[in-house]
Amino acid sequence: MRVVMIGTGYVGLVSGACLADFGHQVFCIDKDKTRIESLQRGKVPIYEPGLKELVEKNTAAGRLRFATDLTTPVAEADAVFIAVGTPSRQSDGHADLSYVYGAAREIAGCLNGFTVVITKSTMSVGAGDEVERIIHEVCPTADVAVVSNPEFLREGAAIYDFKHPDRIVVGTDNERARRILADIYRPLSLNQSAPILYTSRRTAELIKYAANGFLATKITYINEIADLCERVGADVQDVARGIGMDNRIGSKFLHAGPGFGGSCFPKDVRALVKTAQDHDVDLRVLEVVGAVNETRKRAMARKVSAMFAGSLRGRTVAVLGLAFKPDTDDMREAPSIALITALQDMGARVRAFDPASMDQARSIFKNVSYFDDPYECADAVDALVIATEWEQFRALNLERLHDIMACPVIVDLRNIYRPEEMSRHGFAYASVGRSATPIADAQDLTLNGLASLIKARVTTPMLDPQ
Repeated sequence: MRVVMIGTGYVGLVSGACLADFGHQVFCIDKDKTRIESLQRGKVPIYEPGLKELVEKNTAAGRLRFATDLTTPVAEADAVFIAVGTPSRQSDGHADLSYVYGAAREIAGCLNGFTVVITKSTMSVGAGDEVERIIHEVCPTADVAVVSNPEFLREGAAIYDFKHPDRIVVGTDNERARRILADIYRPLSLNQSAPILYTSRRTAELIKYAANGFLATKITYINEIADLCERVGADVQDVARGIGMDNRIGSKFLHAGPGFGGSCFPKDVRALVKTAQDHDVDLRVLEVVGAVNETRKRAMARKVSAMFAGSLRGRTVAVLGLAFKPDTDDMREAPSIALITALQDMGARVRAFDPASMDQARSIFKNVSYFDDPYECADAVDALVIATEWEQFRALNLERLHDIMACPVIVDLRNIYRPEEMSRHGFAYASVGRSATPIADAQDLTLNGLASLIKARVTTPMLDPQ
């Protein structure tokens, strides 16, 4: 099949590379000339495990090409995917569909024969109708079917998710379009059980929002249970394990932490709530989910200040992990943003390290010092915060950390360490949904008494390298 992918972001580039790997002839189009030139040179502008190798392989094979001009590729295409950004509108929280509609106008002027236009971008329910209207407005004679084919890719595991989907959702009533989508995804049906769910276009659009809204609700629910666990002396990880073993609930997305971020959940929750309000429907559960999640991100800084009797004035805090999740460089609505802002508002100096996202972070944060590895970052700090669960943070040398930190305080917002292990290594340790652990010291200090030990260990602050 001859396929055009409009947009070379996380969704467009991964989808285009995977479709080329299936054997299709794929043209990836983007208006960003610098990005296209980089891709033509084999340089992938985003961090996604395995993507660089996949792009190089299919570019070398001639199945994957890149361009800024869509005229000829669209005219020759069997299917055109729209995979451009749909960020939240600042004014009202609805998805900003201006890029989608702009792409539709450009596509319409190039169509030649029957073409399937497929929306991969997450769009408001009914937006496919507007895409179809725009195409026929620009080209009244266009022989086109507009299809909703939402993506369900997890950043950090996007290639696996594309090639091993739980389901493929295709929203169309057009039989010719169904046949073309079946041909595009035929390799998946041949290799595994990947059912294609055919629905109406509006139903497919809503499936994406409803799925992300439900997953966001699971995350927020377990985070609130975590708060209760801390008060009553329970362990949220055991609670999550216990309820996740129920097949009606499932274990996924029951990991307590600092709240959800990224390019999908926050904006999709907002957009779904706004869509419901426009149709006189109250989605009160999701309204609360969004509000609780935003509050939670900043509240994580209070876990740090609690280790210092409520005051961080003049303290230095190291933050390990900046991206919203591991195996990506995506900083969009990452919990670290609200966390670091709150720490600075409390008077703390902030150091940071992330394996992939520090270039993006530099454009977001002011007065943050960046380091090349976690130990440089932790040297002489008063507290260390684990904000993203990168694999390399799961095996830190705790003895080395204890020796180089000014104060033995770790706040683990991802629960990747066991409290008893941290106590054994002499750390005052706080996590999410578990009781805080006082420092393992001969004086048997409680957390309230930790302040005196910390004060005694603080050295004259060093100037951090920028």
